[in-house]
Amino acid sequence: MMDGKPVVRPRSYFVGAAALIMAGVIGGLGLSAGLNLQRNSNATSAELAAVTNSAPIPESPFVSVVDKALPAVVFIDVRKRATESDDPNDEFMRRFFGDGGGGTSRRQQRVPSSGSGFLIDPNGRIITNNHVVANSDEITVTLNDRRQFKAKVVGADPETDVAVIQIDGKNLPFLPLGDSDKLRVGDWAIAIGNPLGELRGSVTVGIVSAQGRTNLNIFGGTPEYQDFIQTDASINFGNSGGPLCNIRGEVIGINTAINTSGQGIGFAVPINLARHVAEQLVAHGTVKRSMLGVMLAEMTPEMAEGFGLAGQQGVLIQRVMEDSPAARAGLERNDIIVEYQGQPVSDMQKLRLKVADTPAGTKVNLVVIRDGKRMPFSVTLKDKDDRTAAATPDAPQDDKAALGGLTVRSL
Repeated sequence: MMDGKPVVRPRSYFVGAAALIMAGVIGGLGLSAGLNLQRNSNATSAELAAVTNSAPIPESPFVSVVDKALPAVVFIDVRKRATESDDPNDEFMRRFFGDGGGGTSRRQQRVPSSGSGFLIDPNGRIITNNHVVANSDEITVTLNDRRQFKAKVVGADPETDVAVIQIDGKNLPFLPLGDSDKLRVGDWAIAIGNPLGELRGSVTVGIVSAQGRTNLNIFGGTPEYQDFIQTDASINFGNSGGPLCNIRGEVIGINTAINTSGQGIGFAVPINLARHVAEQLVAHGTVKRSMLGVMLAEMTPEMAEGFGLAGQQGVLIQRVMEDSPAARAGLERNDIIVEYQGQPVSDMQKLRLKVADTPAGTKVNLVVIRDGKRMPFSVTLKDKDDRTAAATPDAPQDDKAALGGLTVRSL
């Protein structure tokens, strides 16, 4: 104020001041950008800290299993004998079933096939599936280190789908065999093999999904004796014959089959069954089995109720073959076997396995229920006679009459 009066500034004064302030702000921002004085955000700092974390990553528990097992897993390349039919009447069969239809005049062909296997001793013995090496002309085995060997079949057993082949080698890596009787549903299961014949040394992991699977129809040949381990470890064509391992790197099964209509459903032959078969194949080239001489059927709740035995477990004798061990011991049709060698019987396939694995000439003790009463029997087993076991005199003799004029043949 001057002389008590307010000072009045011209309008141009305020405009000039505002221009000076604006120029200062712009200049300050430019200087800051040029000198890179902006601070990093907290989010960026946190992200960088996560990326540069130097804490050790825990090792997978499967790494040591693979390190131990993979060198003993082999790729098996097979040239198989096959036939081609010249019979024009087989065109109908080929149309519906592919080239599997039979014929009278055949040309021999050599068809490539592949599978997996694993060494069981340092001298070159290998366990695989029978269907991998059946009808083979030539077998080539490739180890994980890419060494190749020609192999020969020591013995094969279609009834369990187990085979032993041999390569000429020394000090070879091999896998220890575990105890499949101690498996529990939920145990780790690690499948190793060569899926699709191309992806060698593949490893998949799952669990034991179930045990004692039977009555499976297996592509390439259904084994007569079945007691499969089910697993969700991924198994594909070409994995056949490879090992299913536990978390200790021991073999618990032979990868054998898959359910092509589902996912995560694979099957393996228990190693205890395979070991027993392999020992006989190495010793004799074949497997000796015993028989009772009966035709069996599962005991359903409806059947048990029909016999007045509601809730009773057991296996029903549908037929007793003439001059068989069972017939000589006095067993009869409709007897229900409830004990074998002091152990309860509830599963037909498991009973067949127990009988087959008991040495011929052994006197075994059975308990059966007949007319509602428990009765003990002693039966002396004999070597299995496939011709006797396959005989079915109850079947109709005239196929044409039985089937309304149709002529049929085995596929």
